[in-house]
Amino acid sequence: MPLPRALRPFSHREYRVLIGALAISIFGSGMWAVAMVYQVIHIGGGPLELSLVAAAGSVGLVAFVLAGGIAADRVPQRLLIIAVEGTNLAVIATVSGLAMAGWLQLWHLVAGAFVLGVGAAFFFPAYSAILPRILPPEDLLAANGMEGTLRPTLQQAAGPAVAGIVVAALSPSHAVTGVAVCHLLAFTVLNFLGQHALEAPGSRGAKDGTASTPAKTSFFADLREGVSYTVRTPWLLWTLLWACISVLFLIGPIEVLLPFVTRDQLGGDSRMFGFLLAVMGVGSAVASLVTASVRLPRRYLTVMMVCWGAGTLPLAAVGLMDSFWLLALALFIFGATGSVGMVIWGTLLQRRVPPHLLGRVSSLDFFVSLALMPVSMALAGPAAAVLPIWLIFLIAGGVCPVMAVVALLVARMSADEIAHPLERQGTLAAGAEATT
Repeated sequence: MPLPRALRPFSHREYRVLIGALAISIFGSGMWAVAMVYQVIHIGGGPLELSLVAAAGSVGLVAFVLAGGIAADRVPQRLLIIAVEGTNLAVIATVSGLAMAGWLQLWHLVAGAFVLGVGAAFFFPAYSAILPRILPPEDLLAANGMEGTLRPTLQQAAGPAVAGIVVAALSPSHAVTGVAVCHLLAFTVLNFLGQHALEAPGSRGAKDGTASTPAKTSFFADLREGVSYTVRTPWLLWTLLWACISVLFLIGPIEVLLPFVTRDQLGGDSRMFGFLLAVMGVGSAVASLVTASVRLPRRYLTVMMVCWGAGTLPLAAVGLMDSFWLLALALFIFGATGSVGMVIWGTLLQRRVPPHLLGRVSSLDFFVSLALMPVSMALAGPAAAVLPIWLIFLIAGGVCPVMAVVALLVARMSADEIAHPLERQGTLAAGAEATT
């Protein structure tokens, strides 16, 4: 009996190992988000100290994500992923030991958060680049959908919930120890990845399969090659431009202004705000699972951009809503449509970007999103001081659909997707494997 489409990647041993380790690791990351907050408070810190620790992680991530993409295209991705997980284990175990001994200081947490941020900068490009090496093309959509389901479920819900229970029942240091155990398990599981993944990207001959040594190039030459490919590939360039604009216009209002919408328009408190974010996460998880269970759309670029553009329209009315359920529905739609687009997007990178450039292009995608997040959040507060919140949400929810249409037209995405029928290619590849 054939497996459901969403579960087909699990028929491959290497994927089972990789996704098992990833699930444990992101659960630990969810625990760390809560454990770190209360560990800072436990040593006498306040909002300023907490901001320093959080900022250190963000700085490490943004500063090294481009280097992480280049490393993913140069270094065997298996070794890179294992090294990052081993480093995460060493950092969290050190913080746990210091906390248990009563020696933990703020600078330890700041330094640890920075190293964890650097680790994430190397991990995610390598993870994106290794998937096409261990899965056939027709299973990549399901794999990306599975990750999109696990991340909100484990990192945004289960991990924080368990950490909160451990902090309340025992102490923050025990929660940090729990995070260390998660990274130990993930590190152990990753070491079961097959040795064939040790081969460096691009180390095989393109035609005869013989081994070849990649030419040595500088950091900036590698970066320039990735940027050049992105700029001359219209569907890729205009999707990234849309992502930049959406991050700039949407992240700040959602992260900074939505709590005030909850308080002033709905009369709610932090519990209502947390529940609204949970609804958005549920929408994201459900949509990712559904996307993993179906075929890649023939009009994949159009579906992706329509989901992203139309999905932001409900946010245009957020500043005018006085009903909890209407606001929850708007956030559910936003989370769901955003995830459908992200699952398709990740699959397109893995199937259409040349393998030797995948790490760099993935890191560029990550970088443009991360770089504008703090800018958006920094601008949201001052904007709310001079403009009504309803107008800010109206602009944010209206600009993104317009830019989605612009991207579709300027990049000629409808013609591009017909010229590159990915689902047909995957079906032919599967048929060829079956006849050999």
